[in-house]
Amino acid sequence: MAHLDWAETPTTPLVVNGVTLEYTCLGPSPDTAPTIVMLHEGLGCAALWRDFPAKVAARTGMGVLVYSRQGYGQSDPAELPRPMDFMTREALEVLPHVLDQAGITRCVLFGHSDGATIAAIYGGSVEDFRVRGLIFMAPHFFTEEMGLAEIAKAREAFETTDLRDRMAQYHKNPENAFRGWNDTWLNPAFKDWNVGEVIDYLRIPVLAIQGREDQYGTLAQIEEIETRSYAPVDVAILDDCKHAPHQEQTERTLDAVSEFAARLERIEAADVVPV
Repeated sequence: MAHLDWAETPTTPLVVNGVTLEYTCLGPSPDTAPTIVMLHEGLGCAALWRDFPAKVAARTGMGVLVYSRQGYGQSDPAELPRPMDFMTREALEVLPHVLDQAGITRCVLFGHSDGATIAAIYGGSVEDFRVRGLIFMAPHFFTEEMGLAEIAKAREAFETTDLRDRMAQYHKNPENAFRGWNDTWLNPAFKDWNVGEVIDYLRIPVLAIQGREDQYGTLAQIEEIETRSYAPVDVAILDDCKHAPHQEQTERTLDAVSEFAARLERIEAADVVPV
């Protein structure tokens, strides 16, 4: 399989299951260093990470791969309505192909919000020895009333304010991006959604990051990881921070990520037995 063009403005397309996905690559390529694969939030895309991926690459010395899932950014639109298990499908049916095409040899999955859930599902469902660590930033494992209330507010904002126009600066089809996320989360059938069982199967180190004032999820999401994981879990709870630690507490988030990445490399080095 041909590998991706490892460049900030790549020319080689990323096509998974017939769908073209937007992507960008920063820092060293997978054949020279580990890669951090960044998975965006429910209304995110590659561009909405802004300069954070470049800062992650600079602080960790690792390569960074960022891509926009189907329906987001400049990727092909998604078929709507999305199924209730859309995050599980993304983890099992799309992410493995992205890793293959990128030529990944060692990586850390770093997800934000829905992206963190996708990373957790992959880590707990797929035995992939390329994945050496998991970073969950503001993850969701089950629905909470306060989070659903915020998502309902987002629907009102999309319909009554300039949110649609602001999203159009980053998403070529803002209606598709918004409805694919919002309509699914607010579907009455989604209230019973719970993927907490994937935590039981994690066997690699985890870093969990959350803002103490996160408006989309309480610290119960983090406690679920601490309670259920058999793998080592580091936790960074950031004060004066809501749902976007990488924007609201950038330096503290970078500190946590770079320290975690460095520790993974020390573990990797310790596992190498001289001949």
